[in-house]
Amino acid sequence: MVAMKVNVRFFAALREAVGTADLAVHTSAGTVGALRDELIARGGPWADALGRGRAVRVALDQVMADEATPLHDGAEVAFFPPVTGG
Repeated sequence: MVAMKVNVRFFAALREAVGTADLAVHTSAGTVGALRDELIARGGPWADALGRGRAVRVALDQVMADEATPLHDGAEVAFFPPVTGG
């Protein structure tokens, strides 16, 4: 897979856990799930917040997505807990 740049956004408790709201990532991950695995591999708060046992929702370009959704260069990927207040 060719490396691409994606913009990752974190909301609510995930933003607090990883310590940032936005992150530009260069990745060769082909899917949303593979990108999540790359972030989990960073360890520490990343693994705690995004770990496989955690309930995490994801959107790609502001449309709800699942783990198998393919990524593309310039994509915006948003991770957030299942219930987010306003």
